[in-house]
Amino acid sequence: MIDRIVKPAAFALAMGGIAPAVEAQDAPPAAFVDVASVLTGARFDVRYHGADNFVGARVDGYEAARCYLTRPAAQALAGVEADLRKTGLELLIFDCYRPTRAVAHFARWAADLADQHTKARYYPDVDKKDLFAEGYIAARSGHSRGSTLDLTLIDAASGRELDMGTPFDLFSPRSWPGDTSVTPQQRANRRMLADAMVRHGFVPFEKEWWHFTLANEPFPDTYFDFPIR
Repeated sequence: MIDRIVKPAAFALAMGGIAPAVEAQDAPPAAFVDVASVLTGARFDVRYHGADNFVGARVDGYEAARCYLTRPAAQALAGVEADLRKTGLELLIFDCYRPTRAVAHFARWAADLADQHTKARYYPDVDKKDLFAEGYIAARSGHSRGSTLDLTLIDAASGRELDMGTPFDLFSPRSWPGDTSVTPQQRANRRMLADAMVRHGFVPFEKEWWHFTLANEPFPDTYFDFPIR
């Protein structure tokens, strides 16, 4: 089945190829909600709204530090939050819905091999030219379908992040959920996050311990591009 992309302007991805015809949208569809309006205790660190990310700059489409998800994904996440709160944990969310224009920004950044200023922090062991081939940067992102998010766990009392062995968005095999080079406690923390998400219908991604997609996402073939405001 061909994926539909809902966005205001066609673009040529860094990998080449012709972008499909698109539609303009300036506001979230009715099926999307602000996650902060559904979750009561989650905290947010929307990395792509600022410069603290692998691009090193605010990413296109992130006009506010807000997170949107489809309503079913947000409601499932509320169940995760309720379960974890019983154990003294809360959610720290890095990214939710991602505009298609942001994915295009990532592609342009990945194609600019002269820009290496974030390499030491985000991809120290990978050549930038290989980020596409190794699956760390993609021409399309499931985030743009509205039911995928990136998150971690924090101790509710102290606000400290649990040690997951690597930071968010480190492009490395050490970030894979099944990596065995991290400590037993770090693996246990990853499993605790993954188990809570899976219990409420999310599917983990094999290359990023922080990345989950709602299994029964309502828009499996639609990629949106309304700005985050």
